[in-house]
Amino acid sequence: MALTEIINEDLKAAMKSGDSVKLNTIRSIRAQMIELSKRGTGTSITPEEEMTALLAAAKKRKEAIEMYEKAGRNDLADQEKRELDIINTYLPKQMSREEVEVIVKKIIGNIGATSLKDFSKVMPAAMKDLKGKIDGKVVQEIVKQQLGE
Repeated sequence: MALTEIINEDLKAAMKSGDSVKLNTIRSIRAQMIELSKRGTGTSITPEEEMTALLAAAKKRKEAIEMYEKAGRNDLADQEKRELDIINTYLPKQMSREEVEVIVKKIIGNIGATSLKDFSKVMPAAMKDLKGKIDGKVVQEIVKQQLGE
């Protein structure tokens, strides 16, 4: 079943359950998917584009959580956390830092990177393999660490 179909089914279930946070979050995700499909290219949205939209939504929630917590608005931060949890159900299982370190070491070996100067070669290859599976900031930290910051 395609992601858009899953979202539509979950939207119906959220409407029936009366869970307003889940309903509004799924509606916003669905709106992003509809916007993507109406971009005028005449092609349907790819799984990669769906992933990108979900990652953008998740990133937006993470940034909002950070800002609300700095401002002492824990009530709003809690709502954003709940929305982030809902969005995460549509994303692939997140990898652990240790799993990512193994993959990054392998990529560094394949590319033949030896120093931090090779960061610009390693990072795109790492993100190609790890996009959606872990936060890009964590990948960046690991790559810098492995290359000997």
